[in-house]
Amino acid sequence: MAEPYYQFTTTTTLILLLAFYGGTFLMSLLVRQKNENVDGYMVSSGEVGFGVSAASMTATWIWAASFYAAASSAYTYGLSGAIHYGFWGALMILFIYPFGQRFRKLAPNAHTLGELMHARHGSSSQLILAMSNVLGSSISLMVNFTAAGAVVSILSPLSFVHGVVIAGFGTLAYTLWSGFRASILTDVAQLIALMGVAVVIIPWVMFSAGGPEVMAQGLERLTAEQADFFSTTAILEQGAPFFVAVLAYAIGNQTIAQRLFAVRQDLIKPTFLTATLGYGAVVIGLGMIGLMALLLGIQPDGGDLNNLIPQMASTYLPPFMIGLFFVLVVASLSSTADADLTALSAIMMTDVYAKNIVKGQPDPRKMLLVGRMTMIIATMVGLILASLALDILVMLVFVGALWGTIVFPVIASCYWPRVTNQAFTWAVLGGMVLFTIVRFEFVPMNGFFGFGFELIAGVGAGVVAGLMCFGFFGRTVGLAAGVIVALISSYYFSGFLRDYTVLLASLVAYGASTIICVVLSLMRQEHFDFDLIAQRVQRFQETDTKAGHGTVPAAHPAPAE
Repeated sequence: MAEPYYQFTTTTTLILLLAFYGGTFLMSLLVRQKNENVDGYMVSSGEVGFGVSAASMTATWIWAASFYAAASSAYTYGLSGAIHYGFWGALMILFIYPFGQRFRKLAPNAHTLGELMHARHGSSSQLILAMSNVLGSSISLMVNFTAAGAVVSILSPLSFVHGVVIAGFGTLAYTLWSGFRASILTDVAQLIALMGVAVVIIPWVMFSAGGPEVMAQGLERLTAEQADFFSTTAILEQGAPFFVAVLAYAIGNQTIAQRLFAVRQDLIKPTFLTATLGYGAVVIGLGMIGLMALLLGIQPDGGDLNNLIPQMASTYLPPFMIGLFFVLVVASLSSTADADLTALSAIMMTDVYAKNIVKGQPDPRKMLLVGRMTMIIATMVGLILASLALDILVMLVFVGALWGTIVFPVIASCYWPRVTNQAFTWAVLGGMVLFTIVRFEFVPMNGFFGFGFELIAGVGAGVVAGLMCFGFFGRTVGLAAGVIVALISSYYFSGFLRDYTVLLASLVAYGASTIICVVLSLMRQEHFDFDLIAQRVQRFQETDTKAGHGTVPAAHPAPAE
């Protein structure tokens, strides 16, 4: 390291980790049941109250990457960097609630969004969602375990691998038995730790580094773009790509859908409004630590931006506060890692085993075995991927863009009766292919190809604007906004957007999937009866308290492929 940063002893580090994971494990015992119910294991009672739901949603969205990447963004792009990360992420929590209300209305007993799509279209659409979530949640686990390795390796004599392994097995230990119930219960304590420590750490770092005067003097270190709050570079390279990425996260991520299906239906709106405010306040604040590092002229240890926040804490906080910071990071990564584990288990239990392997006639005991084995295997995969130590910000944008291909097909399937299974499937696959071509520049982004992809991206921008307006203001406003933004964007993107590959690829994912979905749907005359979804999506296990065993309700016929 360039400077002698403060480090805990190995014993102190292990005690802090044992205290945190031991405490969360003891909390999980409060909701442990001898005869576990599979529905409770995946979505609790489906009637979770406001406080627990809002805390769980906030804690899940505030993962380790939230402030690591927010700090990286602020360090890279200057004054507007943390805002671009925190504000757009918060807005996407707000964005999901109107669509979440629609999902719950159609399928009040659902466990996964893929299960809803199975009732709407059949297995292929469901499995597309399942596979995208397996990929996304596996990468999310990797990101959180990577964050654990980074903070442990900087603040203690332990290695990066030690931190990754301890976080992985610690999270698995308290989540494995009770699943989703353990996740949301521990989220409450983890959120209290997150918000309490963040409120103290942010001003402490600033004043330890010299206070507002020193920060103001550091403004001269900024480039013209970094000093501009409305920097075009920051918008095109960070703000806009992240905006469209987290929109896809809001719709495609099973950790979000799981909480939508768990909270009491009439509490969806206040839950997500509260989570919006909580996320924005904490993440924007923590991102400012990256801006402080930039103003102070600090270089990330080893050139790795993932080390930036631990490095600042180690340099400017006293030992006791560094210990609290350590708890903050562990709490944030654990709250999302346990959500990923429960999401993956629900996908394998519902979308793979119950709906496709046994065709709607599952054995509850085998379902639980599938769920718990999934958690164990997923933890192993996450640990292996984390050892690669990839850049967090790059991985976030990449996964979000892939999920962008499913946003329009999923939402349209829940409102437009003419969307077909063929349209859904080919829209997602086609969007992924074109996204990959653009993102990795398999064809030259100039001439005919460049112009064509920019037109598709213009449609994608219209889709993003149209869906947001549709969710809050209805179909007419949504269609008008989408068309207007698509026309304006197509004009301004021509000959310009090809220089910003990440944003171009992300918008192509939206535009291409939308075009394919609409065209193929209009070619058929199907009109789906949405009432069938609630009939086809039922709980897997109704507990017979007298007999002491569970029963599986008769399966309703699924739609033909």
